[in-house]
Amino acid sequence: MPLPESFLQELKARCDLAEIAANYVSLKRSGRNLVGLCPFHSEKSPSFNIYPENGSFYCFGCGTGGDVITFIRRIENLDYMEAVRFLAQRAGLQVPEAQVDDGMAKLRARILEINRETARFFYSVLNSDAGREGREYFNRRELKPETVRHFGLGYSPASRFALVDMLEKKGYTQNEMILANVAFKSRSGRAVDRFFGRVMFPIIDLRGNVVAFGGRTLGDDKPKYLNTSETPVFNKGNLLFALNFAKNCNSERLILCEGYMDVIALHQAGFQEAVATLGTSLTAPQARLMARYAKEIVVCYDSDEPGQKAASRAIPILRDAGLVVRVLTVTGGKDPDEYIKTNGPIKFKQLLDACGNDVEYRLQKAKQGRNLQIPEQRVEYLNAAASVLATLENRIEQEVYAGRLAQEAGIATATVMNQISAYSKRNRKKQMKKQFQAVQQQAAGLRDRVNPEKAGNLRAAVAEEALIAHLLKFPESSEKIAAILPPEKFITSFNRRVYAIIVGRITKGNAVGLADLSEEFTMDEISSVSRILAAQDGITLTWPDVLKYINIISQENDKLTISRADSVRAEEIEDYLQKLRQQKK
Repeated sequence: MPLPESFLQELKARCDLAEIAANYVSLKRSGRNLVGLCPFHSEKSPSFNIYPENGSFYCFGCGTGGDVITFIRRIENLDYMEAVRFLAQRAGLQVPEAQVDDGMAKLRARILEINRETARFFYSVLNSDAGREGREYFNRRELKPETVRHFGLGYSPASRFALVDMLEKKGYTQNEMILANVAFKSRSGRAVDRFFGRVMFPIIDLRGNVVAFGGRTLGDDKPKYLNTSETPVFNKGNLLFALNFAKNCNSERLILCEGYMDVIALHQAGFQEAVATLGTSLTAPQARLMARYAKEIVVCYDSDEPGQKAASRAIPILRDAGLVVRVLTVTGGKDPDEYIKTNGPIKFKQLLDACGNDVEYRLQKAKQGRNLQIPEQRVEYLNAAASVLATLENRIEQEVYAGRLAQEAGIATATVMNQISAYSKRNRKKQMKKQFQAVQQQAAGLRDRVNPEKAGNLRAAVAEEALIAHLLKFPESSEKIAAILPPEKFITSFNRRVYAIIVGRITKGNAVGLADLSEEFTMDEISSVSRILAAQDGITLTWPDVLKYINIISQENDKLTISRADSVRAEEIEDYLQKLRQQKK
């Protein structure tokens, strides 16, 4: 059963979207609304809007939108009921759980239980006779027993059914194990352990739940590292290894590493602000997540070529999240773990404190392999350096580095600044062109994944959206509109469903704000409804306007009917032609 209407209205009344969003986004007043940099994608100009009048938000940059429940779902990576509980706890409300039948929430809870039992199993195996190889590996890596215990490290036995058999005895089904991705279905149809013969690293979210695992082979098996695939409780692009510990350091700095072992070695050496991505390149959501707990990021990747390329890719993502970025180049060792073993934590701290910022790192990379005594290579270096400085937003910062470059190359600072300005102008043009194309495509429905029928029925879809926005703002007009325009007249399926649900709720006397609709739609669908509201912000339709849009939908519906003339009766065609004659008069 859905949540009671009275509870949802009380929750909505106590949870002000602007107040809650301000904990995650810096907002400024813009007329009746609030604007800020979007927390859901990287941007330099604010396109994230909050509309206090209807309790909705919408980002014109990435197309994300919704109500306060949707906002918390996205920002905290929660499902619907988890977001409701999160907000209810904040507002001091008790969720009427007995009336809720939420299958997805139950499945997520079940998967989290499986993960917890799995982590305990791997840890127990590591400390048994069957875990000897795992213990030897951790001993070789010089991990202390308390470090192993702190991170809950374990070992998956070589047997292909040890975990599955244990979980079955505890009452979990094979299908649940497969959904949790701790097992997979064999050709015979039986569930088989996903991880075997590997040292295991539990991945824990910010609420302390084991959500996934990483496993490292001790032999020649491929892949070397095997990670949990995405599940209902795990999205690898939204989490960071060990952030559950690092966030409690009360430090404004995080150290970003490549691998689990680097992070664990740093924590053991006293650098508990270390985190790592989960076997993939850094993502924008991960950068924004770090920005919630730190102001500065030290990128501490391996000193080999792949590690340095990964560092170069990470820098703009971190900068776009508003973070100060420094880059630590480990000397005398391939990775931080090896460096600490060879030189000790004190030397590593000296290296950490002395590392340069990302601009210096990128300029050094631009100079690498070029002989500045050769004019052609000096020009190449200066052009490459100018393109780096063109990515900086701060003019003073640009001029400081331009002065250094000019002195180094023996040319005027103004010459360097002119080249930087030229690159900056080119970058802005590219960005503006990209944004303009995106806006055009969105207006034409070409990028509308929620309502793919819009592009082929643009005139009708625009009219449908205008009426939907009008009903959400003025639900009292629903009876008059519904009497003239039944849902089946709508051309596009998505808009038809939205219209039918809104009219149905109003008819029953229920509220129709976005928060009231969010249980009925997916997050992407709520974003689409939020876009419809944002597009009509500040526009109030008169009754003649409403009739005009109703007429457009009716006309387009008639055209669609006639286009299927093979299945239409002759009298229906005549009726349509008669309507056209009347319109011309």
